[in-house]
Amino acid sequence: MSDLKAVKRALLSVTDKTGVVEFAGVLAGLGVELVSTGGTAKALRDAGLKVKDVAELTGFPEMLDGRVKTLHPGVHGGILHRRDLPEHVAAVAEHGIAPIDMVVVNLYAFEKTAAREGVTTPELIENIDIGGPSMLRSAAKNFGDVAVVSDAADYPALTEELQANGGKLSLETRWRLARRAFATTAAYDSAIASTLEALPGDFAGAEKAGEAALPSTLRISAKLKNSLRYGENPHQAAAVYTDGSGKGIANAQQLQGKELSYNNLVDLDACWALASEFEEAAVIIVKHTNPCGVALGATVGQAYVRALEADPVSAFGGVIGVNRVVDGPAAAEMAKLFVEAIVAPDFTPEALAAFSAKKNLRVLRIVPPSAARVVKQISGGFLLQDEDRAPVGADTLTYPTSRQPTKDEIAGLLFAWKVCKHVKSNAIVYARQQEGFGQTVGVGAGQMSRVDAARFGAMKAALPLPGTVAASDAFFPFPDGVEAIANAGATAIIQPGGSVRDAEVIAAADRLGIAMAFTGIRHFRHG
Repeated sequence: MSDLKAVKRALLSVTDKTGVVEFAGVLAGLGVELVSTGGTAKALRDAGLKVKDVAELTGFPEMLDGRVKTLHPGVHGGILHRRDLPEHVAAVAEHGIAPIDMVVVNLYAFEKTAAREGVTTPELIENIDIGGPSMLRSAAKNFGDVAVVSDAADYPALTEELQANGGKLSLETRWRLARRAFATTAAYDSAIASTLEALPGDFAGAEKAGEAALPSTLRISAKLKNSLRYGENPHQAAAVYTDGSGKGIANAQQLQGKELSYNNLVDLDACWALASEFEEAAVIIVKHTNPCGVALGATVGQAYVRALEADPVSAFGGVIGVNRVVDGPAAAEMAKLFVEAIVAPDFTPEALAAFSAKKNLRVLRIVPPSAARVVKQISGGFLLQDEDRAPVGADTLTYPTSRQPTKDEIAGLLFAWKVCKHVKSNAIVYARQQEGFGQTVGVGAGQMSRVDAARFGAMKAALPLPGTVAASDAFFPFPDGVEAIANAGATAIIQPGGSVRDAEVIAAADRLGIAMAFTGIRHFRHG
């Protein structure tokens, strides 16, 4: 093959040393000279490999606490010169620059550093890699002659090709590696730019990374995790990408079960978002992104039984989210129902044993994500907003009706309010307090009018409606919604307030003996 190029000298400098010793051993076995830096050189020498220091190529030692070690013509000239141009070959020979045929580099873990709790601005700055991206870009630009390896996942395939071809790599492989390297540096720079843009404006006084206004440039960078069988429907291609944080649904660890589908992931994300709202043990059952059963309890098992009780018909084929470790008794109950997937922070061995009998059940362990902004694609661009995290508590509510809600009603209203926030608009949620813990009774989701949402939520109720409370994600434009809720048997309502007809709505509540709480905050959820 005419496009094969021999690897005679390789420069290795990696932060993530996974597999690098083994890969370097393969290179050495093929007669490749190894050149390395700092910790990587030590790791290779400790493994018994012969390594030349980069300083021997450059004639300069590492400087400035390692900030400068590879930024030198002795390195970049060796990478960038074109072997097919006599003047390039003559120039490097004149200056005693040795050709470098392979660059094996991965970068400082900037994103992991940025995601660490309490990270300071100086720490962020020191974890910005300079030499690494420079070498990756140089080698990728000169892919015609140089192989650039930016991901340890490529080591096995490269090992196989090198051994099959006597230490040579094809142009096809070098081109593939170059594209991956440019994608790596682009994502790295994007992460740095986005992180630094979120720092406080007054850098001099900034000890800790903080939040700033919405960015002037929205940078979205994510790495392909895996392709999916299809998207929302079988005729749509789909894949899942991760942000590299190790947190959230996209990065959750699947412990058992079938391959996750696009719809599974969407439902699980909706499920976890609601589960994480509560301090108490909470179980959420979601179907088509809307919660059909939500309950709190003294234990996960108790919360699950109550969540299922709220709508056992809709729960069939749904997904379950739990904000606690799932134990054996809870898992034994969950295993009785056909569900697509379950997500929780962890599972006891007994729980996993209970689930193992259901081979297709997808079980995921999640590391809770940090609060973030939400991105939605629209034709021609993107929408960006903060997460809906406005706090509402008993001390922030106002009570405009003649009858004030009781203590139990307030607890039920606050529970219903949190659930309503995660229901597609227009949304009405009926709920009750059962032995001190919240439980949904009926969920009216995604209706075109608020009064229809109130009627639909009542229609969906599997538990008695008299004595329940209700939450509305936005204000009532007319009294008819309040009348529908009262007719269903609810005794108190929580809603934002702010309608031009608030006086009429309050008057209707007074006439019907309904207590009402205003939040002053709306919870539209349009998708």
